[in-house]
Amino acid sequence: MTYDFVLLGATGFTGRLTAEHLAVHAPADARWAIAGRDRAKLEAVVARVTDEGGNVPAIEIADVTDSSTLRDLAESTRVLASTVGPYALHGGPVVAACAAAGTDYCDLTGEPEFVDRMWIEHHATAERTGARLVHSCGFDSIPHDIGVLYTVRQLPSDVPITIRGFVRANGTFSGGTYQSALGAFAGFRSSHEAAKERRRLEGRPADRRIHGLPARPGRGAAGSGWALPLPTIDPQVVLRSARALPSYGPDFSYGHYAQFQRLPMAVGAAVGAGALVAGAQVPPVRKALGRAMAAGDGPSEAKRAKSWFRVRFLAEAGGTRLVTEAAGGDPGYTETARMLGESTLALAYDALPDTAGQVTTATALGDSLLARLPYFRTL
Repeated sequence: MTYDFVLLGATGFTGRLTAEHLAVHAPADARWAIAGRDRAKLEAVVARVTDEGGNVPAIEIADVTDSSTLRDLAESTRVLASTVGPYALHGGPVVAACAAAGTDYCDLTGEPEFVDRMWIEHHATAERTGARLVHSCGFDSIPHDIGVLYTVRQLPSDVPITIRGFVRANGTFSGGTYQSALGAFAGFRSSHEAAKERRRLEGRPADRRIHGLPARPGRGAAGSGWALPLPTIDPQVVLRSARALPSYGPDFSYGHYAQFQRLPMAVGAAVGAGALVAGAQVPPVRKALGRAMAAGDGPSEAKRAKSWFRVRFLAEAGGTRLVTEAAGGDPGYTETARMLGESTLALAYDALPDTAGQVTTATALGDSLLARLPYFRTL
């Protein structure tokens, strides 16, 4: 095996930030590489890492449209991290190569249909080869998935558990995330079909009840502000972790909400989201919307420094009530790069549970990420 880990897509905005994080935080003797199609752009990333005194990576040329280069890349490393999105367009062959090679894989996707299709197509292969396929290792969905794990660890496991997560953030999300969201909005029908097929094949625990809370608007955490159901991939990931981990109790439920301080802000957000969903159904409008933010675009370092996120978890278990929080800086770029970088390093170097196939961050990396990331606290 040539490398401990490889970062594919290091020349994009989030990819460059992830490369910088890995260069600083990887062990001094780490064997690693950055990979992509354009050698000149990869060399520019290496030069920047070198100038900042980081651990200098090797360069590998790979193209997501060339399965032979992806096969060679996956077979050369123990872990492959990918920032090449939108994943529905570019991610499938990378996952296939890792599943076949028995190589651990992680990414930043927040695309539910992509995750479901990867489970349908590659979970069984990855179980056989021993590969861990860990999606959503950025703001989607580490603060939420690991935040709920952190909360559950402090609750009794023999009674029903109900947790509600309330999300607030001030930051610009990546061009790749925006493009992925447009694709997801445009593909509701196919996403529903993929989710239905996965449920049919995957099944549910026979001796435990795991379910989402009704998606209704209401008051925010502790009765402050207003909350709207947030139909991102995050609650899906939390519930998958709950199905996999008996410590979530015999009857676990979770609700996921965006919190707003004032009602007009909540109404405006709902109207804006509805307009974006409606526009994504019309090809010419979707094309115009796609030009608003291209994949690879990102804000200045000064703007990122002023951004933040906060997720408040309200938990009830029997007579026990608990409030916890996950909080950090810029969610769309700086912290997302950190989360993916630490997930990559955990897969490469940490003692992890014996898992394989498509697994969540809580299932595969829970203890390691709780130790590696400083976001979580009890209030």
